[in-house]
Amino acid sequence: MSGAEEQMQQLRSKATELLLREEWRDSIQLYSELIDLCQSQISNTHQHSDPDHLSKLHKSLCVAFSNRAEARSKLQHFTQALNDCDQALQIEATHFKTLICKGKILLCLNKYFNALDCFKAALFDPQGNGNLDIVNGYLEKCKKLEFQSRTGSFDLSDWVLNGFQGKPLELAEYIGPVKVNRSEISGRGLFATKNIDAGTLVLVTKAIAIERGILGGQDSAENAQLVMWKNFIDKVKEAVTRCQRTQLLIDMLSTGENEAGLEVPDMSIFRPEIEENGCSNDQKLDMDKILSILDVNSLVEEAVSAKVLGKNSDFYGVGLWILVSFINHSCNPNARRLHVGDYVIVHASRDVKAGEEITFMYFDALSPLEKRVEMSLSWGFNCRCSRCKFEEAVCSKQELREIEIGLEKGVDVGGAVYRLEEGMKRWAVRGKGKGYLRASFWAAYAEVYGSDRSMKRWGRRIPAMETVVDSVVEVMGSDERLLKVVVEGLKKSGGVVEFERAMKLGRGFYGKVIKKQALRTLLEIGINDKGY
Repeated sequence: MSGAEEQMQQLRSKATELLLREEWRDSIQLYSELIDLCQSQISNTHQHSDPDHLSKLHKSLCVAFSNRAEARSKLQHFTQALNDCDQALQIEATHFKTLICKGKILLCLNKYFNALDCFKAALFDPQGNGNLDIVNGYLEKCKKLEFQSRTGSFDLSDWVLNGFQGKPLELAEYIGPVKVNRSEISGRGLFATKNIDAGTLVLVTKAIAIERGILGGQDSAENAQLVMWKNFIDKVKEAVTRCQRTQLLIDMLSTGENEAGLEVPDMSIFRPEIEENGCSNDQKLDMDKILSILDVNSLVEEAVSAKVLGKNSDFYGVGLWILVSFINHSCNPNARRLHVGDYVIVHASRDVKAGEEITFMYFDALSPLEKRVEMSLSWGFNCRCSRCKFEEAVCSKQELREIEIGLEKGVDVGGAVYRLEEGMKRWAVRGKGKGYLRASFWAAYAEVYGSDRSMKRWGRRIPAMETVVDSVVEVMGSDERLLKVVVEGLKKSGGVVEFERAMKLGRGFYGKVIKKQALRTLLEIGINDKGY
């Protein structure tokens, strides 16, 4: 054995040992040395003089590229890992391990068609004969994710019915009938490109980075949040450093300044089919800009427009989801989101018309105008949505202010609700206007409908609970507090109509990704002797 061959053998042995021990960075370094040595030996070996030796060198080079690709993929250096896979496949086009590695990387990048091609090719490699179950498992996974991504057909029902147990859900990235455009609310927004029914999926996307933790008392909670924020920033920085495309996506987000001058991106840039542009490890990061972007665009999981499903509901979480960052606030929102693992699932919480902007409520919009103004200013903006403009005009009326002050002082809520309803008649408030004002005083309505004593006194003098709920949902979309009142009413004396109302509200709150039986479980609606 020559000195070069002995050196190669030692490098291969040590690199493989490090790979098995999951010491990815050290194994990458040794495989890089092995690759350089192999390529040097190949260039110095004449093809006709020793074809067997040359074949062995090419085989060693193929395996080295494949193993380095695996180590790089574990560090999520996907672009470099894909380059290594391609180098290995140039040497041996059906190399089983490389095809599996490349397919898994493409799955992580949500490139389901390309991943499917890799796993299909792996079936033709003789090395794969003993691993057909593994390959077929990946093929089925690819087909499922591709179908989800293409159709938006997601179903979380089994997971819900199993009590959120088992493996974490594997979801595809999905972009529904939406586009980014200029917004009258603020800067840029996300808009529906066709009519969207309540509960219908708008998009599914995975976090660029996310950090979770448990918060204690007030002082310890503040410290915990600071530590989490630092860890979150580090994760974003790492994600940006690993991949230029991630950096480009984050870079297009708002810093909170010069909103009007920001470019409106084409939707194709958010789709996984776009080609990777390589890594930007050597490009200097503008951390001041990134920090400003995170300050404006990061989301907490447990928010007024969100519901966290599964084990993560026990944690405080903060993350960055690129396309969701374009969704603006409105006090008459039309969308909600579910947090499932590291994914956000956005759906319409009420019917949305083509051309309408998709909006969340950033703060509790089931509040009077004055409180909403305070909350919006704490967020750094002054809300000018249609509801706020309407209520600015109506709330100049002294009687409305008296009702609000009376509620703060503890007057009879039934009397306050009756006075508001009578006032709306005199002020000729109709249609959505009624929904706006009822939403502002929803806490009072909920208290009346939840009290047998109040209903006995005021029930015949104020609108039925169903009428008020329907008018609020029309302008606010489904909300957990509305849902609670409806479900409690159903349990007391509900029939088929009440059951269907509760299920419709449930679809607006949880989305159509959760089907009927699972939705009943979440709403804690049992089956009665009438079958509903």
